[in-house]
Amino acid sequence: MSSTTKFSEVNSEIVIKTREMHSGGEPLRVIESGWPAPPKSARTLLDKRRHMKEHMDHLRKLVMFEPRGHKDMYGALLVEPDHPDADLAVLFMHNEGYSTMCGHAIIALGRYVVDNKLIPAGRIEEPETKVNIQCPCGLVSVWVQVKNGKTGSVRFHSVPAFLHTSDLTLEIPGTQYKPSVDIGYGGAFYAVVKDRDIGIDLSTSTTDQIVERATAVSNAVRSKVKLWHPDSPDLAYLYGTIVTDGNDDFETNDTTTNLTIFADREVDRAPTGSGVTARTAIQYAKGHIKTGQVKKFKSSANGSLYTGSVVREVVEYFKRCSNSSSNSIVEVSGCGYYTGSSVFTVEDDDDLKDGFLLK
Repeated sequence: MSSTTKFSEVNSEIVIKTREMHSGGEPLRVIESGWPAPPKSARTLLDKRRHMKEHMDHLRKLVMFEPRGHKDMYGALLVEPDHPDADLAVLFMHNEGYSTMCGHAIIALGRYVVDNKLIPAGRIEEPETKVNIQCPCGLVSVWVQVKNGKTGSVRFHSVPAFLHTSDLTLEIPGTQYKPSVDIGYGGAFYAVVKDRDIGIDLSTSTTDQIVERATAVSNAVRSKVKLWHPDSPDLAYLYGTIVTDGNDDFETNDTTTNLTIFADREVDRAPTGSGVTARTAIQYAKGHIKTGQVKKFKSSANGSLYTGSVVREVVEYFKRCSNSSSNSIVEVSGCGYYTGSSVFTVEDDDDLKDGFLLK
């Protein structure tokens, strides 16, 4: 299929096969076959991401949107890496487009890669097997627990994370709230805000109420802050807002609850792996957590847990981020699970074959 072919012109023989997984309740649709490979002219992973966005977005909508998916679906496409140390590369997709990092997907993919022997068999070992996955944000190191031949929990070290903006005061249109917001990077940029500062309570407010306020925070940040990243302008955009219970200080409470609203009002069921990375980096930069302390991050959606801890500070990277107070490597851990497999087809006379979303 050429890059200019419209999906409505493709016959009904197209078949896309996927493996269905989840981590922390957040779905992951791993595309296994039926997806055209990016052209050789797309040399880097960010080139591949741009090509997908410009020429293959109809396929994203096909597998993410209804009637095959839904507005909170999430997907991953494995591609050839360009990083010399990577075993494979991944492109992430969701209801709005293509993200630069996804922790819940990395946790699930860690198991998937080992179980499907996508690395040499001689490297699969107990108690842990290491896999290097190139993401659009950079190289991510992944360790998969293996016991008696069965894969288990997964931990990963993402790219250097940092606090971009601290204690930014916002005005939320239509409300009396003027919350103080931090902006952090964990492979993607997030605004982080306390629930009480925007008039909601994670334990009692409805998901719709949280989505409305979090989206208002995201819009306010985008209108007020110009983000910057030292590696690429493709990384300098706000992915979403993390609403928290405010329990940031490790000595006071080793568990904190949050809910992340990202992309086009998409609700992350998991504690958000890249969000845990960003929040941990913010907590470290503001003195709430020390190197080696392991914080629990709980999703308010379903109670699922990830952990986050600072492994080390990255001094050389810090010198490149002049507007950042510190840069750190954060370890995130969690579990991923298989839920099934799917085969998606298309009939030419189906008026809804291109997909749709409920708003």
